Amino acid sequence: MDFKDQILQLATRAEKMLPQIQTEEATKNALIMPFIQIMGYDVFNPFEVNPEFIADIGIKKGEKVDYAIMKDGEPAILIECKHHLENLDPHNSQLFRYFHTTKAKFGLLSNGMVYRFYTDLVEKNKMDTTPFFEFKLSEIKDVEILELKKFHKSYFDVENITNTASELKYLNELKALLTREINAPSENFVAFFTKQVYPGAITAKVKEQFTPIVKRTFNQLISDTISDRLKSALNQEKEKDVQEAIKIEEDPENSLSNIVTTEEEIEGYMIVKSILRQTINHKRITYRDAQSYFAILLDDNNRKTICRLYLNNKKYLVILDDNKKEVKYEIQSVDELFNHADKLIDSVRKFEKKA
Repeated sequence: MDFKDQILQLATRAEKMLPQIQTEEATKNALIMPFIQIMGYDVFNPFEVNPEFIADIGIKKGEKVDYAIMKDGEPAILIECKHHLENLDPHNSQLFRYFHTTKAKFGLLSNGMVYRFYTDLVEKNKMDTTPFFEFKLSEIKDVEILELKKFHKSYFDVENITNTASELKYLNELKALLTREINAPSENFVAFFTKQVYPGAITAKVKEQFTPIVKRTFNQLISDTISDRLKSALNQEKEKDVQEAIKIEEDPENSLSNIVTTEEEIEGYMIVKSILRQTINHKRITYRDAQSYFAILLDDNNRKTICRLYLNNKKYLVILDDNKKEVKYEIQSVDELFNHADKLIDSVRKFEKKA
């Protein structure tokens, strides 16, 4: 299972476990420790993950950080944990106090669902008050997975992360700024754009007139951009379907008359239905057999492929990624599909979210 799949699996598990997580200690055990493990660190090895790491502050001795990820015998990342229901904003100062007393270059503040990464971009050896990167387990984005992966033990490089931290920090701040301005345009924001199109003096009355226009323009622009991307994606899928149809027409070996649905394929289909019946209505799950694989679909839609089963020679369960590329998992028998229930559920949820 690759890094992204492990993160997605943790997110799925976290969603189910949250109602049972009542304490900060439970948050650590159920959410934060598994997260650290996914990042490639052995939580049971104090040479890699040092729990209750002592960070003395001046005359105060015995001050402890929840975890310190170690590298070459020195702390590289300090981790402060909170209960998953706690807002992280009031706790920045606690990690801030620990930061300058150690050689750690990064601080991580987390409640198990939100992970905020800090460093010292503004003043050397003094932790910034705002994170340069924030990752939310409930709102996973591919671009953020790539940034998070830099903290994985296999790729961790202080210089590399530091070089991109500044860009990430300002990128996130600019995104937040633009979001605020689009939702509630300020006078300066309205004036800047009004000057580009309005020939007269930019009076208070003119700014008042243009404020809703500027807001509507940006919302329309975002809507048009999303619409264009959806159309482009649908056109690509249509083109793929056309090419597949042409291929079948030209190659008699791929014709429906040469396709034989086996008992094992039907058995695999029934297992997948039983796994997913708690997630969606089982009547929405259908199948289409092909010459080389057996496809299980949502809503009888070829663009909603839940999985493919390759059962002719070597047996594989296949899940299509976001780019429609096959990700294969070898199985010895269809019974092993139960071991991949989380992947099948994630596959369905992906289509439901898009819907």
